[in-house]
Amino acid sequence: MHPSAVQNASYYMGPPGEPALSRTGFLILSIIMAIFTVPAIILNATVIIVSLLHKQLRQPLNFALVNMAVADLGTAMTGGVLSVVNNAQGYFSLGRTGCVMEGFAVSFFGITSLCTVALIAVERMFVVCKPLGQITFQKKHALGGIALSWLWSLTWNTPPLFGWGRYELEGVGTSCAPDWHNRDPHNVSYILASYFAVCFAVPFFLILASYSKLMWTLHKVSKMACLEDGAVAKGEAKVASMVVLMVLTFLISWLPYAGLAMLVVYNPDVEIHPLVATVPVYLAKSSTAYNPIIYIYLNKQFRKYAVPFLLCGTEPSEDDETSEMTTVESNKVSPA
Repeated sequence: MHPSAVQNASYYMGPPGEPALSRTGFLILSIIMAIFTVPAIILNATVIIVSLLHKQLRQPLNFALVNMAVADLGTAMTGGVLSVVNNAQGYFSLGRTGCVMEGFAVSFFGITSLCTVALIAVERMFVVCKPLGQITFQKKHALGGIALSWLWSLTWNTPPLFGWGRYELEGVGTSCAPDWHNRDPHNVSYILASYFAVCFAVPFFLILASYSKLMWTLHKVSKMACLEDGAVAKGEAKVASMVVLMVLTFLISWLPYAGLAMLVVYNPDVEIHPLVATVPVYLAKSSTAYNPIIYIYLNKQFRKYAVPFLLCGTEPSEDDETSEMTTVESNKVSPA
């Protein structure tokens, strides 16, 4: 093993000089991470580019979607790419300072993305649940929510740089994150207060509360409306399926990470194989690839511009342009 890996040795590392996985195991992890990282960079970068190119996409309700793309791109570039490289080498090659910088960057972008998921839920609830004709969601609201997501993440990821908690190698020792397996009381208090309470529980509560309110409102509308062919009921079912998908992907991405951290905090003597400890990390990082698909590419307005750009760099047809107002209006009531 490279000396720099020993210098940054994680609690999950085996005896001195013994790697957590075989050379083949590290290469497999590198390939798996690359499978998620490359699409994540392409998809999120495309969202940002087409948003800059087309003013039709720069609507206040789309700001949060672009913000999530920026945060996910940051996670993929700092966490995904470095994980691919370090796993290919079989050790963490950036030294102690690099470990702290990577841990902070990945956590900063990752929590910003997580908060943006909650922001999207709140915005959709706000728009759908307002009486028709009273939708006042404006640019200042969108920008305020985005600023809050970055500030919230910065606030809770900075303390380890100043002694409350710390960034350390995790899993098989090829990436860094908040040190949730350290038993020091200062470190445990940081993990409980920051990562579990305000960076997981609070966003998850906002998501559940917002989508519950949204679904209840749509249910009342469907009961009151008398439209042919059950149009309202069909719309309610479609929105319900999207809401379930969004909540499930949030839980798949972040619940294993939060759950494993809590397990170690409450049972410090538990023995966890390095590979098992790595799985939640990769699930969280892989969200950078499927977040844009679920939240953005299933959005008709974004898909109209992003898919042609991805395929061959073509522009939407004039017929698509003339239907833009209809698309914008349909986007206002969609949770995606």
